[in-house]
Amino acid sequence: MTEREALAVLRGDDPVGAARAATALWQMWHQSGQPRLDALLLQGIEAMQRQQLEEADGLFTRLIETAPQFAEGWNKRATVRYLAKNYVASIADCRETLARNPNHFGALSGQGLCHLMLGEFREAADLFRRALAVHPHLESGRANLRTALNELVKWN
Repeated sequence: MTEREALAVLRGDDPVGAARAATALWQMWHQSGQPRLDALLLQGIEAMQRQQLEEADGLFTRLIETAPQFAEGWNKRATVRYLAKNYVASIADCRETLARNPNHFGALSGQGLCHLMLGEFREAADLFRRALAVHPHLESGRANLRTALNELVKWN
C-alpha cells in the first residue's frame, strides 16, 4: 500500500480499514530509507518511553541535523517537547513536520494539543479540524475538538 492509497482508505467509510491504514502510515513515516537514521529514531523513541526526555530531545535533534527533510524526526522531537511542557517549541517542530508532510495527522493533533494547553482554543480547534479532515476516524481528534470548542464557548 502506498501513502496515497493509505490516505484514501483513511478517509473512507470503513473504520477497520482506516485503523489498518493509520498503522501503515505510521510505519511508512518511521522509515527514512537509511538504517543509520532509523536506528537513531528508534533510540530516541526508546529514551522517550523511559521518560528520559532530555536524552530523547538530544537524539531527535541529532537526527534533524543529519536529515532535516525527514519529517518524523521533527514530529518525535515535538512529542518530547510536548511531554516536557515546552509547548511553544513543540508547536515549532509540528510546523516543521507539516511543512514536510502536510497529511501528518499526528503532528496536526499534537500541535492542537499544544494550543489547547496554552489556552489558544481557536487555533486548537482549527488544527483538530485539519487532523480530522485527514483522518476522520481519529477519535482523540474528535474529543479534543469538542474540548476546544467547549472552552471557546466558555471564554466568549
